[in-house]
Amino acid sequence: MLPVIAFPVIDPVLVEIGPFAIRWYALAYIAGIVIGWRLARRLVQWAPKVATPEQMDDYVTWVTLGIIAGGRLGYVLFYRPGYYVTAPWEALYLWHGGMSFHGGALGVIIATWLFGRRNRLDWVAFADRVVCVVPIGLFFGRIANFINGELWGRVTDVPWAMVFPTGGPEPRHPSQLYQAFFEGLCLFALLMWLARSERIRARPGVLSGAFLAGYGVARSIGEVFRQPDAHLGFLVAGATMGQLLSVPMILAGAWLILRAKERHG
Repeated sequence: MLPVIAFPVIDPVLVEIGPFAIRWYALAYIAGIVIGWRLARRLVQWAPKVATPEQMDDYVTWVTLGIIAGGRLGYVLFYRPGYYVTAPWEALYLWHGGMSFHGGALGVIIATWLFGRRNRLDWVAFADRVVCVVPIGLFFGRIANFINGELWGRVTDVPWAMVFPTGGPEPRHPSQLYQAFFEGLCLFALLMWLARSERIRARPGVLSGAFLAGYGVARSIGEVFRQPDAHLGFLVAGATMGQLLSVPMILAGAWLILRAKERHG
């Protein structure tokens, strides 16, 4: 028997009163949005100022819709297209789970662009401040994945391996915690460190590019330890869907950074 750490079984439902239930996963979304919103209200006022706190208040509704619509549509298109072709109405069953970060990111980009145009903002500069708080939501989301005992890692013999309730008898990487660390804590620290430089803040696109490239790298590393979705498995050259979707993010991030340097160099 390999030494393993006991999985801390936590009920995914925090509170349940009749048909009403509050789930940790929903709280993760709420915590990420609320904490990110409060911090972003301060970031948009750092020189050069890109928006008012009141505009950031209005933006919260836009970005929430972008996250939900984009995340769900991305999951349907990227991960389960065959299934939803036969049952398209189930794409609306958000309570059944299934959200894609890459789809959510696209939804946020569209929402930010539309909001920027409507309010006559430099939407790229505005996005630079917004992306700095996105890792907060990523951190809470991965912690919720861990609590739910889902999206577990590959079979391993490391001393901190865990046996997940839905992952069979084999000990596995707690990859949700790895991803919370890299996609959440590390990426947040990097972006806030960069954002402290007024010179970087004055170059629209640098922070957005750093987020896209940074997330793409962090996600690709996390996918090395995470078990691929059973219905997809390993794809091109042994890569996972998460890694393949991260490649365009890395390229787009590098392009934004280089473009910003050329524009302001």
